[in-house]
Amino acid sequence: MILVKSPREIEVMRRAGAVVARFFEEVRPLILPGVSTWDLEVFADRFIARNGVRSAFKGYMGYPAHLCASINEEVVHGIPSKDRVVREGDILSIDFGIVREGFYGDSAMTFPVGAVNVVSSRLLAATERSLAAGISEVRPGNRLGDVSAAVQEAVEAEGFSVVRDFVGHGIGRSLHEDPQIPNFGKRGVGPKLMPGMILAIEPMVNAGGWPVEVLADGWTVVTRDRSRSAHFEHTVAVTEDGHRILSLP
Repeated sequence: MILVKSPREIEVMRRAGAVVARFFEEVRPLILPGVSTWDLEVFADRFIARNGVRSAFKGYMGYPAHLCASINEEVVHGIPSKDRVVREGDILSIDFGIVREGFYGDSAMTFPVGAVNVVSSRLLAATERSLAAGISEVRPGNRLGDVSAAVQEAVEAEGFSVVRDFVGHGIGRSLHEDPQIPNFGKRGVGPKLMPGMILAIEPMVNAGGWPVEVLADGWTVVTRDRSRSAHFEHTVAVTEDGHRILSLP
């Protein structure tokens, strides 16, 4: 069942999303060669305490950290570690969420570490464009398939592939609500979008093939061919006249 939020609930989610956006603004300058993903986890812990919010991820289904910090071929759910140090030319995907006033905020970004190669630069740009393409289809009367197809079309036009095994989701008082939001699909199918729906749209895009696998830690997802992967996410509300991105400053 897809839960529709009231204007008051959407405003609360906007405030939660603004905290998440502020986190990304503050963490961006820290992502430099030599920093460990554990350093970023410590920063996230202090940020959460300073802002009086609760972590969305730590403890969720047993996940052990505030951040998902995924390097290069890691698609998502990379666990922060003192041993995971980013180097010049890497790409780092960070997924971060919080709970404020009983509602979740969730977003993700992929950052270049110093100067990256041409393929990585194209991958990041294409993934971010695919998110924008999906968001552009969010309006009353459209179908969820229109969002999914727009993401897939944008990605495949650049010669990259979208991950099939992990998808976006509804969000609200729970981190994951209906509907699931694939990053691939057909236009004109799926639930009809209506005002008050809140969608966490999150393309995960691989430079190589789309198959992925989970490492022995039970969390870290990597590309099967070990090609690089990028991940961008926004929380988006369907409004009467279109949409509103809730995970902005």
